[in-house]
Amino acid sequence: MSDFVDGLIAKKPGDNAPDFIKANVSIKRKELIDWLGSRDDDWVNVQIKESKGGKWYAQVDDWKPPVSEGRPKTEDFNDDIPF
Repeated sequence: MSDFVDGLIAKKPGDNAPDFIKANVSIKRKELIDWLGSRDDDWVNVQIKESKGGKWYAQVDDWKPPVSEGRPKTEDFNDDIPF
């Protein structure tokens, strides 16, 4: 599920901005608070992206690591470790 972040606006810094400024972010408090209240997650990871038209936007990063099937068996490890 890709989700845009309501109330969080990202913009490219101006041409005269120092190199250490990577993005300008504006927050519409009411919209962002309402949007956060609609989510169940403890953490929300957000990526700042650029559209094909050049407009920046904030989108939820919903990537999850693959589910592992437990720890590998000890015989799967190489015993030829030099220490």
